[in-house]
Amino acid sequence: MTDLWNTLVYYFQFPFVQYAMIVGLLIALCSSLLGVTLVLKRFSFIGDGLSHVAFGAMAVSASLNAVITIENDMIVVLPVTVLAAILLLQTSQNAKIKGDAMIAMISVGSLALGYLLMNLFSNSPNISGDVCSTLFGATSILTLTLPEVWLCVIMAVIVIAVFLLFYHKIFAVTFDENFASATGVNANAYNLLIAVITAFIIVLAMNLVGSLLISALIIFPSLSAMRIFKSFRSVILCSAVISVICAGMGIILAILFSTPVGSTIVAADIAVFILFSILSGVLSRHEKA
Repeated sequence: MTDLWNTLVYYFQFPFVQYAMIVGLLIALCSSLLGVTLVLKRFSFIGDGLSHVAFGAMAVSASLNAVITIENDMIVVLPVTVLAAILLLQTSQNAKIKGDAMIAMISVGSLALGYLLMNLFSNSPNISGDVCSTLFGATSILTLTLPEVWLCVIMAVIVIAVFLLFYHKIFAVTFDENFASATGVNANAYNLLIAVITAFIIVLAMNLVGSLLISALIIFPSLSAMRIFKSFRSVILCSAVISVICAGMGIILAILFSTPVGSTIVAADIAVFILFSILSGVLSRHEKA
């Protein structure tokens, strides 16, 4: 145990480890805020679709780098992902193409085209490694530069501020969209806001857990909190605590045992979900007794 502690202290002397922890905790916090709303509104499928779109946009950015120099991939990835969020929201109730069909089309299409572009135009000698890192966030969180950290901090602050500012409206739209509309709330506008914020979170989380595991980061803490708590505010607060703790523990364990960061964080979230499910069962039996 002493050796592990000394190893951890040694690693945290390096700026890249400090950057990873700061960004990881902020991303986990942002993900937990929207996760509850997405689960309750049955919008969790949007996370999968947008994560695949973000992978495709990342591949487009990598391809463009072969022609022009792009300083930061987010210049391409963020606008494309936000536009996809708007498109998915607008087509989710389309009578001709249902929302789940549109998600499948965009998910599969983005993954296929993204991988095709990376093979055709990428100058990287290790395309398979790049794809694995993008999909599963293998080590990218540990290679962040200071400008990237500041960009993530700014985006995270925007997401948190927007959520807090429109908390009551999001609450109303989440639980009863028809009633919220009847009281004068523009439900469509707030659904659009939720989709756009989700797109921001997806882009932020790509460096942490990769595009294929982002939905787990959004959904598992919320589902865990719902096992124990019932009120909207309590679930959000518990979800935030769970998400931040799992992200911190996942990063620490990944550093100590050289495991993939994203997969380790998701494994921690799964373990907490199982623990909370067991605790929920115990509490239910106790109340009945």
